Amino acid sequence: RIPLYKGKSARETLEEQGLLKEYLKTHPYNPTIKFNPVLAQTSDEPLTNDMDLSYYGVISIGTPPQSFKVIFDTGSANLWVPSVYCNSYACNNHNKFNPSQSSTYRSTSQTVSIQYGTGAMTGILGYDTVTVGSIVDNNQIFGLSETEPGSFLYYVVFDGILGLAYPSISSSGATPVFDNMMNQGLVSQDLFSFYLSRDGQTGSVVTFGGIDPSYYTGQIYWVPVTSQTYWEITMDKVTVNGQTVACSGGCRGIIDTGTSLVVGPTNDINNIKAWVGATTNQNGQSTVNCNSIGSLPVVTFTINGIDFPLPSSAYVSQRSSGCSTGFSGSNDQLWILGDVFIREYYAIFDRSNNMIGLAQAV
Repeated sequence: RIPLYKGKSARETLEEQGLLKEYLKTHPYNPTIKFNPVLAQTSDEPLTNDMDLSYYGVISIGTPPQSFKVIFDTGSANLWVPSVYCNSYACNNHNKFNPSQSSTYRSTSQTVSIQYGTGAMTGILGYDTVTVGSIVDNNQIFGLSETEPGSFLYYVVFDGILGLAYPSISSSGATPVFDNMMNQGLVSQDLFSFYLSRDGQTGSVVTFGGIDPSYYTGQIYWVPVTSQTYWEITMDKVTVNGQTVACSGGCRGIIDTGTSLVVGPTNDINNIKAWVGATTNQNGQSTVNCNSIGSLPVVTFTINGIDFPLPSSAYVSQRSSGCSTGFSGSNDQLWILGDVFIREYYAIFDRSNNMIGLAQAV
């Protein structure tokens, strides 16, 4: 069990410094870029420039251990951290791995390149001991960044990414951490589970090798994975007050801990916003009147014949600057059910059966 912490997002940091509006002009928000099938067919692994990434946990790499804050991301498959070889702006305020200080590090001649919506990470691949909670993952391949172009990663709390998607999308064919854990028999079940706490509370956790009943209530509903790349599923429809407002006739969806919002095609998202009375501000956020939260309708996602309702308490966040919804539009037909959805539903990612389990979070 790895405790997860909700740090300040890049969006919040940029907003506080008065830089968000200008940043969005040069770096348009595009949360579906990492699921672009054209990019996914290359050796590069696209990652989202989601400015609201915020849940991270601490792992260590090397002997003696060097600690890093990482996003446990079900929407990507590589482990990488900044390294002492990196002099980019984004590396200068984050922990850097130093291979010369680890007696178990083994170098390779392989390179790794991971594309972002706002730049890229390039570097080399190496092997070392990675400790995740009580699990000691020996001989784990990971990326050591040499360049991190752009400024986005400078503003985030976390140091790197620990990808938990399928190995088919791993850049440079690097074996993902969870696959290495399974291969070494380090987990009692070939699955992992996420509980994300609400309203900034502590207690968020990712559990490797097990399901913890204390984090959910009622039945677990199992949904088949339709593509062993990302954790992709088929959604039936999205309804408000019994009316289908989006995803009419079915659509592709992804359960993604590495995206903070619920993302869908712009027209569908605009329709949902209209039903909940949201407007879009100059920073691209959809806002609602804070006094009306209690009267806003439930937005229901039907998946595999089961309804998963999102009440307004789940899809509206209150900040000092006002109240915004957790819905974001994109130019893609793909839906991403990110942290806004996962906070409401305990999520189990089962590699043995290629299923996702969803249960009402406590």
